[in-house]
Amino acid sequence: MAGKRYKHHKRGAARFVQLPEWVQASEAWATLPPGPRALYIELKRRFNGSNNGEIYLSHRDAAAAMNVHRNTVGPWFKVLEERGFIFLTRAPHLGPSGIGMASVWALAEEATPDGKPARKTFMKFVSPAQKPCMAVTEKRTPVEKR
Repeated sequence: MAGKRYKHHKRGAARFVQLPEWVQASEAWATLPPGPRALYIELKRRFNGSNNGEIYLSHRDAAAAMNVHRNTVGPWFKVLEERGFIFLTRAPHLGPSGIGMASVWALAEEATPDGKPARKTFMKFVSPAQKPCMAVTEKRTPVEKR
């Protein structure tokens, strides 16, 4: 038997998307529809561990990656922003040569490379069904018993 052959040419495991338990346990994730969940996973695929705040994903690229129409993913981005999972670091615009530049996103669960800690704004999300009722009750005078 000559040497170890098991890990001789091994380069490491394939890439994967890590979705922590504390994110899945949040109320924002539990009430999130399936479309925005798939979009979040697609954004997370483009995160390499050091590019948070520089994740490029246009509506067309997201639609092609998820096999849906490009008009479908627009509201999904808004849902993820409203719930606090992602935030826009640079809006889409026309570049100096007139070529469109894609949106640049950041994940709220990860720290940014410039040293800012993770925002985790999705942990503060309260679903509309669980918000306290703000209705004012009428004051009634008690009815006298006869």
